[in-house]
Amino acid sequence: MPEKILVPRGTKDILPDEIPRWLGIETTSRKILKNFGYKEIRTPFFEETSLFKRSLGQTSDVVTKQLLELVSQKEDGGFALRPEGTASIVRSYIENSLDKKESLSKLFYLGAMFRGERPQKGRLRQFHQIGVEAIGPGSSFPYLDAEVIALSANLLRAFGLDNFTVHLNTLGTSSDKANFSKLLQKQLKPQLRNLCENCQDRFERNVLRILDCKNRECKAIVDKLEIGDAYLSEESKTYFEKVQEALKSLNVAYVVSSKLVRGLDYYTHTVFEITHSGLGSQDALGAGGRYNDLVSQLGGPQVDAMGFALGVERILLALPEEAKDEGCLDLFIVSLDEALFQKAFQILNDLRAKGISCDISFRMSSMKSQMRQADKTKARYTMILGEDELKKGVVTFKNMKTGEQTQIKMDDTTKMTTLLLKQ
Repeated sequence: MPEKILVPRGTKDILPDEIPRWLGIETTSRKILKNFGYKEIRTPFFEETSLFKRSLGQTSDVVTKQLLELVSQKEDGGFALRPEGTASIVRSYIENSLDKKESLSKLFYLGAMFRGERPQKGRLRQFHQIGVEAIGPGSSFPYLDAEVIALSANLLRAFGLDNFTVHLNTLGTSSDKANFSKLLQKQLKPQLRNLCENCQDRFERNVLRILDCKNRECKAIVDKLEIGDAYLSEESKTYFEKVQEALKSLNVAYVVSSKLVRGLDYYTHTVFEITHSGLGSQDALGAGGRYNDLVSQLGGPQVDAMGFALGVERILLALPEEAKDEGCLDLFIVSLDEALFQKAFQILNDLRAKGISCDISFRMSSMKSQMRQADKTKARYTMILGEDELKKGVVTFKNMKTGEQTQIKMDDTTKMTTLLLKQ
């Protein structure tokens, strides 16, 4: 027997019974994002490798360890699968001169991202994100930061999540970040030998990355650091205070986490991360922040920007079981006789034309077998058509949740539709 070919490690199939949950998240996202004035954008799954190296930072873990590069022709500069959405959106913003078309571009995306992760629960090589980017001249405004953070929290609540925590911090300007790096080097130097090999390298190349290290010994050293806000300019402190005031006015609860820096180099000023205790060690549902210099660093105009991304797989893992149990069908039709199938088939397609989701067994079997099939589809109703129904000129509708049964005239598809559209 030929050896089976399995799904690549670190990826997974999204099976039909899982699709309704995915569609629910996507539909809810589009509705809320539209309410906030965001428009959808779709970029390629791969870009020139240099885009990610320039935007994410040569020393970031994404670039040094996780970037999935594609084999390409020698004349090409090299391509890589997108590890996140922001760099591609900024590239598109510059290439299509969106700054000349609107004062503030509020964009959102839904799609797959790719990283060479070590596969584990909640951490895949192909994963999916919902993200937003607000880009435009003069958009460095504390209330926009607050709106973006509130939007991420609103989305999570709309999906059915409540027990999450918003962690908030500020990195200040590029100059403030340089001061932050000097402060960390000063405090970490006495412990340099006790840091892991990766962090010893990060100490010289990008000391901020040490705050993201998951090594137990490194985390213990970081926990003892006294960071404060001495590295921030007065302007940056004032800006962060206004962000917090705006969040309070929107009733968004948050915790200030002075060691939160995020893993990518483009962030300035506000950064945030949303965690959920039910996810274990990989507890982040999403994260984001402000990146005021990235557009100009990639060859575009000097404009400000703020955004976030939420992980769909993480959200699905965190959802309570009752929120996941969604029926796929309005109706499953049970036909008990091959001679009756033609009538059942006609009703099936008449109801579909009226917008009712329904299906039927295309295999003649017992009542018990077909009802079991209806259960598997999680249909809200079954319609039974047997000899008794045929004699009376009716069909029997059964509410699969309550067990209540109703008979409707066989040709009255309007009444059937009214019953099935009731919530």
